[in-house]
Amino acid sequence: MNTNRQLFLQHLGQTSPEPMMLEPVRAHGCRITDAHGKEYLDLIAGISVSNVGHSHPEVLAAVKQQVDAYMHVMVYGEFVESPQVQYATWLAAHLPGALDSVFFVNSGSEAVEGAIKLAKRITGRTGLVACGNAYHGATHGALSLGGDESRKQAFRPLLPDVKSIPFNDFTALERITCRTAAFIVEPVQGEAGVVPPVQGYLQAVRERCNATGTMLIFDECQTGFGRTGQMFASVTYGVTPDIITMGKALGGGMPLGAFAAAREHMSAFTHQPVLGHITTFGGHPVCCAAGLAAARMITPELLQHVREMEQLFLQLLQHPRIREVRSAGLLMAVHLESEAINKALIQELLQQGIITDWFLFAADCLRIAPPLVMAEAEVRYACHTILQALDRVTVEN
Repeated sequence: MNTNRQLFLQHLGQTSPEPMMLEPVRAHGCRITDAHGKEYLDLIAGISVSNVGHSHPEVLAAVKQQVDAYMHVMVYGEFVESPQVQYATWLAAHLPGALDSVFFVNSGSEAVEGAIKLAKRITGRTGLVACGNAYHGATHGALSLGGDESRKQAFRPLLPDVKSIPFNDFTALERITCRTAAFIVEPVQGEAGVVPPVQGYLQAVRERCNATGTMLIFDECQTGFGRTGQMFASVTYGVTPDIITMGKALGGGMPLGAFAAAREHMSAFTHQPVLGHITTFGGHPVCCAAGLAAARMITPELLQHVREMEQLFLQLLQHPRIREVRSAGLLMAVHLESEAINKALIQELLQQGIITDWFLFAADCLRIAPPLVMAEAEVRYACHTILQALDRVTVEN
């Protein structure tokens, strides 16, 4: 074990007893090279972050230009910083409906925290409703909305007055009432193993929220910025939320989160109390410059490419050990026979130079969420390698 690997385990807070331990020294396009010179094909894009690939020249140029101009100069919301203004303007032009005011933060979890605060402030209510097997982040409030008790129990008590209902259950929408401040939902459930909404579900959600005066929050941290084959998944299903949260790909590989709402709603943070929501580094100018450069590359042609590569994956990933492949663009879950098979497959693929992962609430599913720019030849190579690995993988009973 080299020194960096030892120090990684000694001095960095760990998230699991079995980290992947890959030590990157270079990342470009859809490839990552480790400290031993081994090259890997990246099928997870930093968990749906690097949508335009690693180290894209236009993103790097935007970062360098902004670094030369200025980095942090003031806490968010006081100075008129051009990268924030330009990116917020671009987002307002591409977000659905009347979502024309953007509040930048540092991450998707923070975006969720800000969104639920805004919903409470607007409605004057305390109740929150979320879905089972949802993932909205790991901070205290976001964790409270998550749909898996095993991840929450060790940290209770969490936020009070939170209800969990099954995703895609029309009858359960009755639990959204006139005392509910917000219903937060992923348009496509990510960590549940890519579970799309059944026909009419999100429309019924919108109607129920309208009837009860409840703010509808779409968590598009994972589904945004072309991941599902549209700029935002909400466009796919024709439903506009009151608040939308963004993260992951928002920063073009830099740390950035945001939530957006109509300007008249967002203005609630400016009074009673003033500074109703604040952040020091949210909307960092370098991150906004990188994010805008990446967002501008998500063209109709790239979105069409995403849909075409989705179909190619679905066509090629046929194997007796694959039960099902669920997809929403290039967010895909390969449902296997068991968690043990999946974990063994992930390790085997890593040895073969393919980076994959699993899902928090669907450990028997292989995660495929590559950079959206992945070429057809790379998709074919990835699928061929996966199928060969499935032939070899064995687990002890």
